[in-house]
Amino acid sequence: MCPVIETRQLTKAYGVFKAVDNLCVSVDRGEIFGLLGPNGAGKTTTVSMLCTILKPSFGSAFVNGFDVVRESGMVRKSIGIVFQDPSVDDRLTGRENLLMHANLYGVSVSLQRERIAHVLKLVELEDRADDLLRTYSGGMRRRLEIGRGLIHQPKVLFLDEPTVGLDPQTRDHIWRYIKELRETHEITVVLTTHYMDEADRLSDRIAIMDHGRIVVLDSPQQLKQTLEGDVIAIKSNSSECLGTLLANSLGFTNQRFETGILEVTVANGKATMPRIVEFANQNNIYIESIILREPNLEDVFLHYTGGSIREDNTKELHGLSAIHRRGIR
Repeated sequence: MCPVIETRQLTKAYGVFKAVDNLCVSVDRGEIFGLLGPNGAGKTTTVSMLCTILKPSFGSAFVNGFDVVRESGMVRKSIGIVFQDPSVDDRLTGRENLLMHANLYGVSVSLQRERIAHVLKLVELEDRADDLLRTYSGGMRRRLEIGRGLIHQPKVLFLDEPTVGLDPQTRDHIWRYIKELRETHEITVVLTTHYMDEADRLSDRIAIMDHGRIVVLDSPQQLKQTLEGDVIAIKSNSSECLGTLLANSLGFTNQRFETGILEVTVANGKATMPRIVEFANQNNIYIESIILREPNLEDVFLHYTGGSIREDNTKELHGLSAIHRRGIR
């Protein structure tokens, strides 16, 4: 079976700087594919090329069998996009927003009523369809945007930070919609997100990008298993000092600090915890709490990129909508 998305040495360069560097990846039909990376890693540029918003500098990419450069019109007809920033017109009703999008995508007039009714039911906005968007909550707008991206029955749906700024309950609601889309419509979903739990829960596979390249690609479970260790989270009255002593005296060098908490990755957490407590007491360091847990996707991300997903040390534009607004082609 041919992949729905395939890139071959896909590259986007700005002078000598390569925002995306020789990318080769494929995404299967019906897959939810997560794309993670620090700001500036190249994920937004990658998705923008796949959506035909940016043209590649080198290499090729195919979406639904169409070349993103030579057949950009066909690519656009077969994809849906949900931007990170709001992109619905709050002067229109929900139904009017869907109708406008149906017209823009050339949905036959004879099918529009049926399609709009189906989408409204899917995102559970039937009872608010004729209310102005300005009366919608943030979660309702997000649901309408997802529905709008489906009105022309795309084969691939690109979701750029679909739940940013939403409360946990609404995020959970959106997750359910995304999973139902894959199960009922066999839609391929490409997801970019800052939420590790979201990527872990939704994605069949995750690609972590850094400096324009994919540094690792696998299922969330397999990625977590690659770390081969337990994480011990320690809160003490001197976390940095304890970390230095543990590294120098006991050889526990795989560690990081997170809001005053020292996290140490070791091979056998249960056997190591008593040693750490005893060692801290010997050095007059008071441990307030110590917790043992398995590695999570955040640990994987930090392991492969060496930094937090929210770090922003580059000038890459953030979000598909930011690129679209600035008119880059």
